[in-house]
Amino acid sequence: MPVFDQDRAIAFYTEKLSWTVAVDSAYGQGGWRWVELALPGARTHLHFSSRSDDTPSDKPMLVLVTENLHETIDQLKAEGVEIITEPREAPWTKGVVFAEFRDSEGNRIVINQE
Repeated sequence: MPVFDQDRAIAFYTEKLSWTVAVDSAYGQGGWRWVELALPGARTHLHFSSRSDDTPSDKPMLVLVTENLHETIDQLKAEGVEIITEPREAPWTKGVVFAEFRDSEGNRIVINQE
């Protein structure tokens, strides 16, 4: 996941999404670190890569899946997360409901209901 500010991104994902830091260690020059976050209930880790600026992405960078989309969106709103697309039927698959939000780094993230 491209990020501009690793500490701000770590705070967003751990505080707003309840992910945990799996790895945070020195990496390369200039103070950049190797950071991996663990997603609850998954064996997958999200790795931060360096982003040249903090311009918001215009395309989705990540797709998450939840059991209750409306509840998840309400929780994100309560945390102050920017919702950019309210829940609605996905134009790409009939019957799939989705929404979108931005993380602290301006990344566009899609969230689908199972």
